[in-house]
Amino acid sequence: MNDSSYYLPAVAMAVATAVKSPALVRAWRDPLLRSVCTLLVLAGLVFFFAAPPTIAQVNHITGIPNVSAPLVYSLLCAFSASCLVLIINWRGGPPEVTRRLSRRWMAGYGVVSVSIIVLFALGRAPLERLRDLDTYYANTPFIREMIVLYLAALTVAGVAMNVMCWRWALQVHGWLRAGLLIIAFGFMFNIPYAAAKFTAVVARWNGHDLDYLSTDTAPVLASVGAQVSAVGFCVPLACQRIGDTWSTWSTYRRLGPLWRELKPVSAHADRTVRISWWSPAELQVTQRESDIHDGMLALYPYFDSEVRSDAYESAVAAGSEPGRARAEADAAMVTAAVRAKAADPEGRVISAADADAPAHAEGPRDLVGMSTALRQSPVVAAVRATTATRSESDFHEETR
Repeated sequence: MNDSSYYLPAVAMAVATAVKSPALVRAWRDPLLRSVCTLLVLAGLVFFFAAPPTIAQVNHITGIPNVSAPLVYSLLCAFSASCLVLIINWRGGPPEVTRRLSRRWMAGYGVVSVSIIVLFALGRAPLERLRDLDTYYANTPFIREMIVLYLAALTVAGVAMNVMCWRWALQVHGWLRAGLLIIAFGFMFNIPYAAAKFTAVVARWNGHDLDYLSTDTAPVLASVGAQVSAVGFCVPLACQRIGDTWSTWSTYRRLGPLWRELKPVSAHADRTVRISWWSPAELQVTQRESDIHDGMLALYPYFDSEVRSDAYESAVAAGSEPGRARAEADAAMVTAAVRAKAADPEGRVISAADADAPAHAEGPRDLVGMSTALRQSPVVAAVRATTATRSESDFHEETR
């Protein structure tokens, strides 16, 4: 692997962390968000400090040959623990169980990291090795144990991640299952990575030279596995985000017929301050709903419960289910009220309502269902056609 193979993933992780930082500041108590950000930071640090130029620079700055080894190995252990903690928090469950499992994994890998540092301090590795420290010092007391310990820790993390991901994947569906299977596949690379390293180390113990497995093959496996796992973590989150955005825009579009129906009577139909077209979908839907509610407020004196009751009965008779029938009835009452208001330009019905304070019909509820009914329901179309011809004479009759 060349140096860019280390630094490019490190930069990508740094960018992802920067993107997530504002959300972390707003909700720093969220354990799942903290786990995601911790994983991104540690992944970036592993790639950065594992790059040979960085290894050489750290050794030079500290003045300790090969001090980068325990640093990188400890970061790998911390990264493994963060992956396990993320899966635990992502899966959810009773908070006390989640916290207990997370603390156990963190404590276990914390002990491993401390042991790695202690073993390095007890051993002697005076000659700097940027790429082949594991095999060069495979027979050195304490350094040998340090190498075996970190490889065993990575193997345990790979097996544990696979077990947890596969078990959880059997209980879920959709993009979450796809993401978990990708994560499991990525962490499976930990096993051949550790196997290649162990094979090269054991070969050195027996006087053979299989260093290429450690210096050439293993780093490629580790890089591929890490990038595949990163994709697995991103797939459910990204696809859920895309799905939520699509659903929000779909709601915005489906509210269109009702919004256009009420636009002429909305008190803010001619507002000069509008949000821009590139504003978030949630904000667009919020404004459209606000415009609809403004229109409803203006129509409130014109709502006729008899129109809604008759429309509901007609919709049920036509075969509509109760929920859909209620939406059709609400839409029929709204479209009748729009035409009633249009036939009352002087606002005499509103004046009469203020004076007599009658009990008005309950306001509509299912905005999306009403909007769909305005466009599709024959019951609403019939009410629209009927009220268009008689509303003006009826309201003159009522306000005499």
